[in-house]
Amino acid sequence: MNELRFSALSGTFLLLSGWAGPQYAAIASDSHFASFGTNQVHYLIEGKGSHTIVFVHCWAGNAGLWREQVQELAGHARLILVDLPGHGQSDKPHVEYTMDFFAKAVLAVMRDAQVDKATLVGHSMGAPVICRIYKQAPEKVAALVAVDGFLRRPKMAPEQAEQFVAPFRAPEYREHTRQFLGTLFPIPGTETLRDRVVSELLTTPQYVMLGAMEGMFGADQPDWDLKKVTVPVLIINAPNPMWTDEYKAYVRSLSSKTDYRTIDGVGHWLMLEKPAEFNAALTDLLRKFDLIAK
Repeated sequence: MNELRFSALSGTFLLLSGWAGPQYAAIASDSHFASFGTNQVHYLIEGKGSHTIVFVHCWAGNAGLWREQVQELAGHARLILVDLPGHGQSDKPHVEYTMDFFAKAVLAVMRDAQVDKATLVGHSMGAPVICRIYKQAPEKVAALVAVDGFLRRPKMAPEQAEQFVAPFRAPEYREHTRQFLGTLFPIPGTETLRDRVVSELLTTPQYVMLGAMEGMFGADQPDWDLKKVTVPVLIINAPNPMWTDEYKAYVRSLSSKTDYRTIDGVGHWLMLEKPAEFNAALTDLLRKFDLIAK
């Protein structure tokens, strides 16, 4: 594989990764557990109102990822922040961590929280998760918001996908993860955040990290590609060559209610790197489509 092609595939992988931040106390004190089979899925509730927003974190992340958004939005909607199975304070069974498994867990949380319909916000791997939720239960979805995450599965050969997955099976996976994630922070001044992110990410069990990678890239797994949808599709991305004109055209074709935004001067964790600008963009999008109280 030539260097340019490998770089492009690396970018695809990185856009599906994320971080874990255990800042639960900074988010909410209303902690709950939903039954999901024989397991418990942890979630937090903050705010109240007639609108509900469900936040789904990225690969190896947890509900703490969204701490900068809570104060801004809690006065406008009921917020539900989920620890996906295997992450945060949720149970960590030895199972196949597929996108459908994660989607079913989020739906279990929505049932437990008595949510009939919600706007789903997914960062990085959270984007394929919310796509699979829409596939499983479109009547539960008021809108889909992708934050620097793909709304369709990237095309790659099985052997190329294996190049990404294999290092997470190795005993040296921690060092691989540390080095690999370093490339996600291209903006000077984010070194402290980078070190914290890497440290927190590595608290996720190896088998969960590996399972989620296999769930995204495994050749036996279904894609999460959205087709035509009837709800708003909202995008907030960081600048990246992976967001091609063709991809943007695809996104805009999904719904008659589509809005695509880019925040400059940020890396993959735009909601943490520039929280005020991100919150303003998200709030504006939600208000535009009457998804939060004004």
